[in-house]
Amino acid sequence: MAARAIGSGIISFGLVNIPVKVYAATESAARISFHQLHDKCHGRLRQQMYCPVDDEVVPREHIVKGYEFAKDQYVLFSPEELKAIEEESTKQMEISEFVPLSAVDPLYFEAGYFLGPDKGAERPYRLLAKALEESQHAAVARYANRGKEDLVLIRPRDGGLVMEQLRYSDELRSMADVPLGEGEVKSAELALARQLVSQLSSEAFDAGKYQDRYRKRLQEIIDQKIKGEPVILSTPEAPSPQVIDLMEALKASLAKRGGAPAGHPTPDVVAERKPPKRAVEKPAASARKKNRKA
Repeated sequence: MAARAIGSGIISFGLVNIPVKVYAATESAARISFHQLHDKCHGRLRQQMYCPVDDEVVPREHIVKGYEFAKDQYVLFSPEELKAIEEESTKQMEISEFVPLSAVDPLYFEAGYFLGPDKGAERPYRLLAKALEESQHAAVARYANRGKEDLVLIRPRDGGLVMEQLRYSDELRSMADVPLGEGEVKSAELALARQLVSQLSSEAFDAGKYQDRYRKRLQEIIDQKIKGEPVILSTPEAPSPQVIDLMEALKASLAKRGGAPAGHPTPDVVAERKPPKRAVEKPAASARKKNRKA
């Protein structure tokens, strides 16, 4: 079934303009969602806006937007003011620069969309996709749509183009905000860890190998409830948080994956050990005789 476009845009760089259509890249129907119901009659609940000052439910026409600049102090904005400061929806995806694909941290990715060529734009669309694919680059652009300007990344994928909506730099926290503590990394432990990484490595990431086990289990329970069948739930045992011997845990992990046995050191570990002390050479027998005669 062909995908339906949810928007449109024009990729522009230099004097080249490529009209494109925007498609959803994710399948929301695959998710399982719940509604909030009244436990008494199982009727679906409706959300209402309540004012605790006047102790009353506020209808939509009496709701205004305000920005809190101090405790319980607000500046108000009318719909006309908010409309006036919105970006003009030109739908222009103006490319400002090209960057290596590997240079963009995935933390900046907020939402992804497929881009397809609009009518008559197939050749320039494929040209841009092929150029980005062969150079392993992506295009950074600004996309003015729906009243705001988004920072986007246009990258190649399977012969086509994907648009990633990006977060701005001030929306990301620094790793320096995370307490990492102190911990010495020993060379022998690092060698074992690298060997374990090597054993678990694949040539490429294949998302098809993985399933949402929670969603699958939840769907099974939903089906059982619909049929009126009894549901037996079991709580999985939580992993132990206790700190164990790191070397032994790494060795056991390697052994479990078919690596070196848990009780035997790996070649990488052997290389870290100091060579045995050489025995002191004894003087030859002839030399001892000469010493006695002297």
